[in-house]
Amino acid sequence: MRQENNYIAAIDIGTTKIVSIVGKLNENKKLEILGLNKTVSTGVKRGVVQNIEETVNAIRDSILEIQKQADVRFTDVYVGIAGQHIKSVKNRGYLNLGPNRDEITKTDIDALIADMHKIPIDLGEEIIHVLPQNYIVDHETGVKNPVGMSGRRLEANFHIVIGEIASAKNIEKCVNRVGLKVNQLILEPLASSAAVLTDDEKEAGVALVDIGGGTTDVAVYYDDVIRHTAVVPFGGNVVTQDIKEGCSILNRQAEALKTQFGSALGDLAPEDKVVTIPGISGREPKEISFKSLAYIIQSRMEEIIDAVMFEIENSGCIEKLSAGIVLTGGGAMLKHLAQLVKFRTGMDVRIGFPNEFLASSSLDDINHPMYSTSIGLLIKGLELEKSTPKTESVKEEPVQEDEFEEDIVDEKQNSGNFMDAIKRGFTNIFEEKGASMED
Repeated sequence: MRQENNYIAAIDIGTTKIVSIVGKLNENKKLEILGLNKTVSTGVKRGVVQNIEETVNAIRDSILEIQKQADVRFTDVYVGIAGQHIKSVKNRGYLNLGPNRDEITKTDIDALIADMHKIPIDLGEEIIHVLPQNYIVDHETGVKNPVGMSGRRLEANFHIVIGEIASAKNIEKCVNRVGLKVNQLILEPLASSAAVLTDDEKEAGVALVDIGGGTTDVAVYYDDVIRHTAVVPFGGNVVTQDIKEGCSILNRQAEALKTQFGSALGDLAPEDKVVTIPGISGREPKEISFKSLAYIIQSRMEEIIDAVMFEIENSGCIEKLSAGIVLTGGGAMLKHLAQLVKFRTGMDVRIGFPNEFLASSSLDDINHPMYSTSIGLLIKGLELEKSTPKTESVKEEPVQEDEFEEDIVDEKQNSGNFMDAIKRGFTNIFEEKGASMED
């Protein structure tokens, strides 16, 4: 990728949509979006690829459109990973320095992180990344960056994220089949956090809740450190399914009802308003009241909120979240959802828009919660670009469809040591974050 122009490309492979995005840093260090494309996703369920061919076709359509739209060509992308297979554990490690050394170096930290990749896990799983939370030098606790400190024993508490090897490789396979290389996989709740959370919120304590179509991602921060990550296997699709079954209508009609007339609070819905739904194949139309619709939505959303609160309680930081909850993702735009979450949890709530780092010249409709993960992938990718110099892979030139098709390569050429690349990318991100917190 052309380093001096800071071009970056990313793909958000979701349950309901696949978003391709290209951007760069402008002279004011703001993210300028050059192109964005959203394509319907049919081969993914709850964040996991279940139909390779359908997912490949959707990615190909999206990539071809965005390359034409932005007049750029790229060969590598940053891709998000989530899904119900993601889980996290906590662990603690230590390292005794030799008798002839008393100063901690970056090599010591790397060795400690490498040891965490060796902890026992279940068959078919892989450690995606290791996130240092805090360090202990001899008996000094709460150290954020121990490099250069004197000491004989280095300890650290880690947050370790684990996922299925097959799920990660299926994502890579889909991207490879359209002629692209996966630079790094980035955990989606971390990407969304980068796009919508402020530094003050992360320091005070905040829970990010990204409500997608198939999953709801959770990331908890306190004292500017990631404390907990989780993926709840429910999202906006289960709400749509409840409306479909409760009202005996088609799925597309249920989705339209939810987005256009739905509310997350039944008590606030008007009692005297109804919406008429055309009957199936010439049958009598149905009349559905706004209040009935709202109670169906509220019932399922309360279940999702309770699952999110269970994860927040597991973080051990529920009493420390001064900034409360930030809702983002496409599901966050549901009417009265913020009020329901505040009522259900007793915490402060706001809707997170990904405008923190966006340049004013970016596409007008990009500042929407549904694109938080996509923009966050670009932000995290830019952080990696700074720490890992790359070869040029983006060119400002028109793209022809036949040229794009010729670029499709054998997926085996791009596979490499895939999980090692994931680990390396996350290590770079969080080492750089640790250094910045010390400043």
